[in-house]
Amino acid sequence: MKANQLKAGSILSYLQMGIGMVLQLVYTPVMIRLLGQSEYGLYNTVASTISVLSLLSLGFNSGYIRYYAIYKKENNREKISKLNGLFLIIFSIIGLVALACGLFLTFKLELVFSDGLTAGEYKIARVLTLLLTVNLSLSFPMSVFSNIISAHEKFVFLKLVGMIKTVFGPLITLPLLFAGFRSIAMVTVTVSLNLVADICYLYFVLFRLKEKFVFHSFEKGIFKELFTYTVFIAMNMIIDQINWNIDKLLLGRFKGTAEVAVYSVGYTLYNCYHLFSTSISNVFAPRIHKIVNATKDNLARQREELTELFTRVGRIQFIVLGLIASGIVFFGRFFIVNIWADENYGYSYYVALLLVIPSSIALIENLGIEIQRAQNLHRFRSFAYLAMAIINLVLSVILCQRYGAVGSAVGTAISLIVANGLIMNIYYHKKCNIDILHFFKNILRVSPGLLLPIAVGAVITKTGFVKSVFSFLVGVAAYTLVYCGSMWLIGMNSYEKQLILNPAKRLLKKSVKK
Repeated sequence: MKANQLKAGSILSYLQMGIGMVLQLVYTPVMIRLLGQSEYGLYNTVASTISVLSLLSLGFNSGYIRYYAIYKKENNREKISKLNGLFLIIFSIIGLVALACGLFLTFKLELVFSDGLTAGEYKIARVLTLLLTVNLSLSFPMSVFSNIISAHEKFVFLKLVGMIKTVFGPLITLPLLFAGFRSIAMVTVTVSLNLVADICYLYFVLFRLKEKFVFHSFEKGIFKELFTYTVFIAMNMIIDQINWNIDKLLLGRFKGTAEVAVYSVGYTLYNCYHLFSTSISNVFAPRIHKIVNATKDNLARQREELTELFTRVGRIQFIVLGLIASGIVFFGRFFIVNIWADENYGYSYYVALLLVIPSSIALIENLGIEIQRAQNLHRFRSFAYLAMAIINLVLSVILCQRYGAVGSAVGTAISLIVANGLIMNIYYHKKCNIDILHFFKNILRVSPGLLLPIAVGAVITKTGFVKSVFSFLVGVAAYTLVYCGSMWLIGMNSYEKQLILNPAKRLLKKSVKK
C-alpha cells in the first residue's frame, strides 16, 4: 500500500508540475503585461523579503519526520502524540514571532529598500507585505499537519490538495487581473487558497488519521536534542535564502524593480526546473529515514541500499531534467522574448542559464540532502554552503551594481559549481555511505542518449528555424520526440522502461475491457 502511495505520489507530483507549467505559460505573460515590469518586479521583491522570515522555522520540519520514524519503529503511540503536541506549540510560537517581524517590516520597509522604490511602490509594497505576513504566520502552525500526513506517507491526498491549489490559483487570479485588480488581488487569492488547503490538512489529520496531540509531559531533553539536530538545517535555510532571494533584494535596493523583474523571469524558469527534481525526491524522505534506522548495525547493507536508491532516483531525474535543461538552452531565449514576456526581458535568458546549468548536478542528487539529515551528518554541508553563500553574497553585491540581474546570477552560479558539484560529492562518498563513483558511472551510461538531441537542437538553433510561435512549437515537439527516442534506445535501462510500459499496459488492458 505504501509503495503504491510512493508511486502515485511521484506521478501526481509530476502531474502537478506539468499542470503548473502549462498554467504559467498562460498566466505569467498576462501577469507581466497587466502589472507592468515595475509592479511585477515589486511583487517579486516583496515576496522575497517576506520569504526570508521562513528562516524562523529553523529546520524543525525535517526534525518531525526523523523523530516520527524513530517512534513509529518503536510503535510508541504515546511518544508520537507528544511529538505532535510539541511541534504544534513550537510552530505556533514561531508563527507569532513571524507575525511580529512582518508587522515591523510592513511599516519600516525603508530599512530594506532605501531609495530603491518610489512613493507609490512603497504604498503597494506595505499592503503586499502585510498580506504575505499573515499568510506566513499561519503557515507555520499549519505545516505541522502536512508534516504528519507526509510522515504517514499519505502522498496521494497531499499531492491532490497541492494540485488543486496549483490549478485554482491562476484560474481565480486571471479574471481579477483582467477586471483591473493588480498585485494585491493576486496575493489575496494566494492567502485564501493556502488557508483552504491548511484546513483540509487539519481535517485529514484529526478525522482520517485520528492523530492525537498531547501538550504536556514531553520527553526529557527532546527539545535540546531536536534543536541540536535542526540547527544545521536552519543554517542551510539561511544559505538558501542568500543564494536564491538575496539577489532580488540587492537588485531592488541598487538597481530598482525593473531589474528585479528581469531576474525574476529567469529565476521562474529555474524554479520550474528545480521543482521537477524535488517533486519526486520529496516523497522518498520517509523511506530514507527507514533505511538508515533499520541498517544502523549493518553499514555494508546500508551503503548498498542507499546507493541503489540514490542511483535509481538520480538516473530518472537526470533523464527528465536533461530534457528541460537542454530545451531551455535551445529554445529558452525565443520563449522568453517572444512568448512568455517581451524584448525587455532578453537578459532573463542568461539569468536562467546561469542558474539552471550549474544547479543540475545538485538537483539529480537531491536525495543526498535527506540522507545526510537521516544520518545526522548535515553539519558539514551547512558549513561548506555557508562559506560559499558568503562568497556568493560578496560577488553579487559587486556584480549586481555593475551588470544587474546577470551579475547577480553569476555569483550564484559560481557558488553552485564549487559547493554542489565538487565539495558535496566528495563528502557523499567519504562520509554519507554512498558510493558516488557507482552513481556517476550510471549517469555516464545515460549520457550517450543526449548526443543526438543536442545535435538536433544545435541544427534547429543555427538554421534559425524558430521564427514564430508555430515554428517554436514544432521545434520543441520535434526536439522532445528525438530526445525521448534517443533516451529510450540508448540511455534508459530495463527498470526505467518498465516504469513507462507497466502503466501503459494497465491502461491498455482497461480500455480493451471497456
